[in-house]
Amino acid sequence: MAEQRRSKPGASGSGRSGGPRRSSDGPAARGEGNKSRGGQGQSRGGRGAGEDKRRDSRAAGQRRPERAGGPGPKKRPSEKPDAAERTAAQQVYDGPPLPEDITGKELAADVRAQLRSLPEKLALRVARHLAAAGAMIDDEPEVAYQHTLAARSRAPRLAVVREATGEAAYAAGRYAEALAELRAAKRMNGATAYLPIMADCHRALGNAKRALELAKSPSVARFSTAAKAEMTIVEAGARRDLGQMDAALRTLELAPINSKSRESWSVRLRYAYADTLEAAGREREALSWFHRTNAIDAEELTDAADRAEALEARVKD
Repeated sequence: MAEQRRSKPGASGSGRSGGPRRSSDGPAARGEGNKSRGGQGQSRGGRGAGEDKRRDSRAAGQRRPERAGGPGPKKRPSEKPDAAERTAAQQVYDGPPLPEDITGKELAADVRAQLRSLPEKLALRVARHLAAAGAMIDDEPEVAYQHTLAARSRAPRLAVVREATGEAAYAAGRYAEALAELRAAKRMNGATAYLPIMADCHRALGNAKRALELAKSPSVARFSTAAKAEMTIVEAGARRDLGQMDAALRTLELAPINSKSRESWSVRLRYAYADTLEAAGREREALSWFHRTNAIDAEELTDAADRAEALEARVKD
């Protein structure tokens, strides 16, 4: 679940158009126990003569007469309801069909280690749902999200499960759900690696100021270079959301946009700068940076080549 999404960024300059790098309490299908009946009815400590007579008449095969207009005999519910009768919570618990070739061993060792706190059979089922989500998240994010919900229904108190659910929700464009799940994971394990995604969720929900607050969190200073780049992209996008174009450009210019690295974070950082330059009306500079982005984008993570071609036509005119 920690892989980079392969969707190409669009022209919005949003951190969501390509998304920050994914770091990797809904309905739990629990049966309700019998409700306590303490205090209801008479004490069972002794029986009077009337009770003995009623007991004797029932033993002799006499039926107690039904009250007028009262309910008839209750029907026993079916033990195995049809699929159409299953509740929404049960359907979430079931999850989408699991591919036969998904075993759960596809998960990283540290993730599998966290699942060992569960009973063996349950851990295997959760692992298979998480592995299926990881395999589908780029091409079928909504199905991946449903797999993580099935895992969460079985193991809602594991941070790694809540983290995976948040990442899948983010990939599926369910930003409120993603924010809630990542907050839950952060409460459980105290990790801050989710902050760029959480900040971008705030942007998507129209709360750019909250996104900027997360971008200024003290923990960001301890991020890896790649994670800092992702937060910078989101921060610049939040500035653009607020109409602060100059501040957005300054934010990106303070980042290592001239780095010689060809890692995905460098590609995305350059792309964000080129996109923001174009949005600011500085088309010749934007063209130069789209070319510089394309020069290191060997995996075609962005559409920098197409953007450069379109800009060249306009600049010549």
